[in-house]
Amino acid sequence: MKHHRWLVVLLGSFCTVAAIAGDGPNVLTDKDKKAGFELLFNGKDLEGWEHAKNWAVEDGAITRKKGGGELTYKAKKIPDDFELRFEWKVAKGSNSGIYYRPGQYEYQVLDNKVHADGKNPRTSAASLYFCMAPSKDATKPVGEWNTGKIVCQGSIIQHWLNGVRVLDFDYDSPKWAKEVLLLKVRGGDVKARGAYLHLQDHGDPVWYRGIKLRVIPKDEKIDHKETTPMAIPEDYLKREKAFVESHLKKKMK
Repeated sequence: MKHHRWLVVLLGSFCTVAAIAGDGPNVLTDKDKKAGFELLFNGKDLEGWEHAKNWAVEDGAITRKKGGGELTYKAKKIPDDFELRFEWKVAKGSNSGIYYRPGQYEYQVLDNKVHADGKNPRTSAASLYFCMAPSKDATKPVGEWNTGKIVCQGSIIQHWLNGVRVLDFDYDSPKWAKEVLLLKVRGGDVKARGAYLHLQDHGDPVWYRGIKLRVIPKDEKIDHKETTPMAIPEDYLKREKAFVESHLKKKMK
């Protein structure tokens, strides 16, 4: 019994030390600080964020409480070259996303197993929505926290999910012209910069935390290793083709 009480006291001491040290997803580690990261969410309130009182903070995480629109970080705009880290989780069937450049630059946040968007890799979790599919489904089960990362430098775009580089491409490469056209048709411009970060309200439960941002210095060269996107099912390719043709016809009128 004495040993048991001693163990409880010891564990309590460790927890106290961790709390004093600022352990947890919503703090900057020494490594984060050295790399130049800044914290966009303090884990306590939505200071610096703008919304219609439909988002809240619960248990150290941002969560959508009711309809009302996106949650936007208005303290500063996203730099041209940057690294954004974050954690996210969804409920069954949930859909959300992180928009990080003007137009339709969206890192998809999704329950791949249940939501219809999960059937098309180009609109699945960690995709550049309706543009580039991830190389694999690296999501964790619904209700568990996923770690995400977006890295952009020049014409290179990377999406990471749970430590896996699932998307990495250079949009200036002719190889990806069709994918870039899809983004353009949807309303995105690959050359656009200077957006406010915002989290999508798609009507579903979603949670975010550990949101950290750093500017990538001009003299830093990121590790670029092109990924191979998952194959798109034939029926979805036909739908995409019809969508593009319809858009181009309307534009010509």
